[in-house]
Amino acid sequence: MGCFECCIKCLGGVPYASLVATILCFSGVALFCGCGHVALTGTVGILETHFSKVASDHAMLTDVVQLMQYVIYGIASFFFLYGIILLAEGFYTTSAVKELHSEFKTTICGRCISGMFVFLTYILGVAWLGVFGFSAVPVFLFYNMWSTCATLKSAVSNLTDIDSICVDVRQYGIIPWSATPGKACGSTLGDICNTSEFYLSYHLYIVACAGAGATVIALIHFLMILSANWAYLKDASQMHAYQDIKMKEEQELQDITSRSKECLHSYT
Repeated sequence: MGCFECCIKCLGGVPYASLVATILCFSGVALFCGCGHVALTGTVGILETHFSKVASDHAMLTDVVQLMQYVIYGIASFFFLYGIILLAEGFYTTSAVKELHSEFKTTICGRCISGMFVFLTYILGVAWLGVFGFSAVPVFLFYNMWSTCATLKSAVSNLTDIDSICVDVRQYGIIPWSATPGKACGSTLGDICNTSEFYLSYHLYIVACAGAGATVIALIHFLMILSANWAYLKDASQMHAYQDIKMKEEQELQDITSRSKECLHSYT
């Protein structure tokens, strides 16, 4: 029974909400960073092979992609540490709430740290909303290209002219207008659509966008947890202050009563 009660007590101190949010955050960041990194590499390969065969035309794009990949490394490392810190903070606040009526006392520093995490998580949530919107842009571009590919296949089956069906990536600002050839039409476009690299990049961008959305949900979850924990810590501090004042008043009342009895006894 002693071991069983100990296990139940340990399980009762686990912050399950923070644990779920941490797992969701790690999963979302991993999907976004991993799939986004591979998809960016595949996109550069498609552009170099079919749309911009002169290296100087897409040199800036290559530099931007490399910079984004380094940023992805930083995001993955930061959120790995930040998720662990938030999970540890969840264990701390859960212990504080569980021991609300015991000798456990929260400090001003602990409450300030909880408030700081609330503010930082809010800022990160807003930033990830922007990342989520930004990650939808390549999904939209590849979807347009995929729709054109479907139109091309339909035209081939209907025995119509396919040379007028083109995809010009220069209109999206990805490469300059001076890039050659800049667009793909007819059979050339059909060859691009049939490559595994195109479909792999398209689906990886979709998964990366979903990962960014999962991270946003995880941060919102964290924000609710941190706000509730901060409120609990504040209430715990006020409760302990009230108990201390009450204990002092009771002690003073007992001292006054005992002194009165002593005085009365000595008088009699």
